[in-house]
Amino acid sequence: MKELTLRQIEVIRAVMLTGTVGGAAQMLGVSAPGVSRLLKHTEESLRIRLFERRAGRFVPAVEAGPVFDQIRAVHRGVENLSLALESLGKGEDVRLAFASAASVAQFIAARALRRVRGRYPDLFIDLNILKIEETADYLLLERGEFVIMSTPVDHAGVENERIAEGRLVAIVPDGHPLAARRSVSLRDLAAEPMIGVDPEDPFGAILKAPFDAAGLELRHAMRGRFAQTVVSLVRHGLGVTVIDEFSVAEVYMPGLTRIAIEEETRVSTWVARKKGRVLSSFAEHAVASFRRELSDATAARPWEQGRN
Repeated sequence: MKELTLRQIEVIRAVMLTGTVGGAAQMLGVSAPGVSRLLKHTEESLRIRLFERRAGRFVPAVEAGPVFDQIRAVHRGVENLSLALESLGKGEDVRLAFASAASVAQFIAARALRRVRGRYPDLFIDLNILKIEETADYLLLERGEFVIMSTPVDHAGVENERIAEGRLVAIVPDGHPLAARRSVSLRDLAAEPMIGVDPEDPFGAILKAPFDAAGLELRHAMRGRFAQTVVSLVRHGLGVTVIDEFSVAEVYMPGLTRIAIEEETRVSTWVARKKGRVLSSFAEHAVASFRRELSDATAARPWEQGRN
């Protein structure tokens, strides 16, 4: 049984549409003799006549009608495949679900997703905001492909990868006595009404760790659960805080002054996924975008230039 190649199908269809070898050659961007030879070879190998020659034109032979019906169907299938691949390339009818800690979601997530949208303009994106204790269930139940967190997820079924390392930064209200300084010590901050996150919370523990290392007692005058809440309280003049630089990575933050901390402080950002799970190309691109935006945030650091 003889089989047609996609190239033969392409040539037969071009001749069928144009009615001439020259027209088919122009349509395909090849030479007319090449089309003529391939058409002749195809008819000889199939041992059927595909076209009748009438007044210099090629007309589909009656007996080859079923063949042309199948060629039309094959071409429609190829066109549909091309459209499907094009749609996939833009993210049409595809869903990317992932989650982030609130601190990263505040500013970094929007910038990362702007990169993702630029690459996949039609991709549907489902971004969830999670606490660390909610992350394992989210991943293991496959509600999303990955999670961006400020601490690694401690679970045997989850694997973590560090994607960025930054610093802690002091935040004070504009006009505060410390606001004019280019840097501030942890001791200076500890003497102020401190706003923070519960140290029993993993994120709160990160913010408290430098004070412990410096032998300073950290007493909170006020607490909030999320970084955005803490920063908002500072903006309204209720105290000062120490927060990760990713939570305040926006260039302009009216009402707030960011100040570098004199002591060495470190904070990491992690991507967590279900162990063994292979990420989609969309998720891989999203993680790479987060990595890039986090890196850019640590490179900028406007507070190191003094006042905002």
